Amino acid sequence: MTPKDETASFVLRFTQKIFEDEQGESHVQWRGHIRHVQGGEEQRFSEFGEVVDFIQSQLAKLTIQAMQDKSSTEQESILSKSFDLWKRMSATYPKMILDTIKDPKSQLKSVQDQIQDQVSQVSEAIGQGLDPNAWKPASKADFQELMTTLSALNNKLQQLDQKVDALSQGQD
Repeated sequence: MTPKDETASFVLRFTQKIFEDEQGESHVQWRGHIRHVQGGEEQRFSEFGEVVDFIQSQLAKLTIQAMQDKSSTEQESILSKSFDLWKRMSATYPKMILDTIKDPKSQLKSVQDQIQDQVSQVSEAIGQGLDPNAWKPASKADFQELMTTLSALNNKLQQLDQKVDALSQGQD
């Protein structure tokens, strides 16, 4: 079976605001806007974690659509590989953002390469070694179990993201 390639493109726009507080001290605030090109969904953000959540949500939708006719074991394996991207990003995105602000061109290429690598791995997992004769239609119970698992994974990822944020803020 030939793997089916899915594309997910995102447009990020950052706006920098420099302002002074009541004490006359200068501050900088980054805000932004992200758009999923294929689906048209958009979101404004002031924290990069919101960008990661948005991208995760859009890619999870694609992954779920691609797995609809897979067994629960295959779905679990694919989801596990898919969420590896988010584990890595939650551990590295604060440094990545600072590096991006310092040298946007080189960091953009690095982020694109990381995301493309993960998308390729998930695509390979979806199309690799699957026996079409073993496929069965997903039942409502299967779908509910998948949604429960995704929700639990999302909660764990949010907890990890909060811990990373707390650690990052402690280093400032």
